[in-house]
Amino acid sequence: VQLQASGGGLVQTGGSLRLSCAFSGGAFSRYTMGWFRQALGKEREFVAAFRWTGATAYAASVKGRFTVSRDIRKNTVYLQMNSLQLEDTALYYCAADAGIIASTMTNAQAYDNWGQGTQVTVSS
Repeated sequence: VQLQASGGGLVQTGGSLRLSCAFSGGAFSRYTMGWFRQALGKEREFVAAFRWTGATAYAASVKGRFTVSRDIRKNTVYLQMNSLQLEDTALYYCAADAGIIASTMTNAQAYDNWGQGTQVTVSS
């Protein structure tokens, strides 16, 4: 499985960005896709996930501002980020795994496949 994340950039507070993660090398519709982020000097943290069943999960810090979605025709998962805040600045990673159960989809260790990350920088 290969994952290619894109869409990061520099945006002002209150702005929006849409991240994309292109998936290849497996049966996309059967994979749970996760978004994680890591800010400088901090540990990687869960952001959002789209389970192969269609269920979604969000970190409390982004709920109501971020939306995760999937386009099966394009083998791509998206993270729409609105009302961006300074604390959203981080390197964002997409991850994928075919064997995740619902209770572990927020756990980075449950994912076997990772993309290279795309930088999101929010400025005041």
